[in-house]
Amino acid sequence: MANDNPLLVLDGLPRFAHIEPADVMPALDTMLASLRALVEERLARAPAPDWDDTVGPLEVAEARLKRFWSPVAHLNAVADSPALREAYNAGLGRLTSYQTGYAQDPRLYRAYQAVAEGPAFAGLSEARRKVVTNALRDMRLSGVALPATPKARFKAIQERLSELASRFEQNVLDATDAFSLIIEDEARLQGIPATVRAQARAEAQRRGRDGFLFTLQAPSYIPVMTHAQDRALRRELYEAYVTRASQAACGRYDNTALAEEILVLRQEMAALLGYPHYADYSLATKMARDAAEVETFLTDLAHRARPAALKELTDLKAMAQADGVALEAWDTAYYSERLKERRYQFSEEDLRPYFPLPRVLEGLFTLTERLYDVRIRERQGVEVWHPDV
Repeated sequence: MANDNPLLVLDGLPRFAHIEPADVMPALDTMLASLRALVEERLARAPAPDWDDTVGPLEVAEARLKRFWSPVAHLNAVADSPALREAYNAGLGRLTSYQTGYAQDPRLYRAYQAVAEGPAFAGLSEARRKVVTNALRDMRLSGVALPATPKARFKAIQERLSELASRFEQNVLDATDAFSLIIEDEARLQGIPATVRAQARAEAQRRGRDGFLFTLQAPSYIPVMTHAQDRALRRELYEAYVTRASQAACGRYDNTALAEEILVLRQEMAALLGYPHYADYSLATKMARDAAEVETFLTDLAHRARPAALKELTDLKAMAQADGVALEAWDTAYYSERLKERRYQFSEEDLRPYFPLPRVLEGLFTLTERLYDVRIRERQGVEVWHPDV
């Protein structure tokens, strides 16, 4: 029954311990049916649309939809499984179709427009006026004003892009998870902090292997790139990392074709709305006015940063040359750390004893309480998505 579905309990924090992949589609169907009924009911009312009668209830309903989907997306990101991935992908397609159709509904556009042009609009709070103007903007950016055929094409592109983006992210995740490197000779781990070596040994043991197991996950990858004296080890991990889900990796997670299709579809989508390219379409919701303004800003930033960057690069090359090597991409993090140690007698590892997790959390909460005048207290019995949370 719907009432038994933990995803439909929207009061309080998500019931992560109770959510199963099989819950996703039934809950989504229930949510979408409820939203469609609400839209029809509000649009059928006789009085002229206003905030209290039309916009407010619809915005609350949309917020509830996002609140429902958020735990699903979160679990897909942090607790991926084949069953959950299948449910997430199926739900994402249906959700994207609904949201694009909602944004393309001319009746909704006229209702929001009536509120924006009504006499009561000026009396609304700034936040509510912003909600209305943003909704109208987003509907236009979703093709609400297009003729029937290009509108249908725009909707199909949106749905396809949602699918491609999900597959792209999952390929990166799978390619990252698929890589592991076993080092049996501990002498190759010179320079790597003892805590990182211990984690690598524990991970190897967890997988039933001997030696030390390194991955492309940040807690494993970054310390190797920063501290490992073994240059070949750094290079092997670096090349594996930068070629994840690419043609160079020659694996089944190659994102090349997906990236090419995404670029083509984005250009077509922008052209349907009269934009010269996707960059200008994307910037319609941002502070910069157009792509030229962004390019000017970045170019100016590059010119200002370049002298300092070249000076640092020269220093790194000199340090590498002193070791008898020509600086390569897999050397920069390592020699940057050595340069910092030489200049400032300082290493990130020196800070580790002073920042254990409990002390960092205490400082974070204290600062938050001081800035925002709130009180943060631990709650018992809250369901989490992993025992370590």
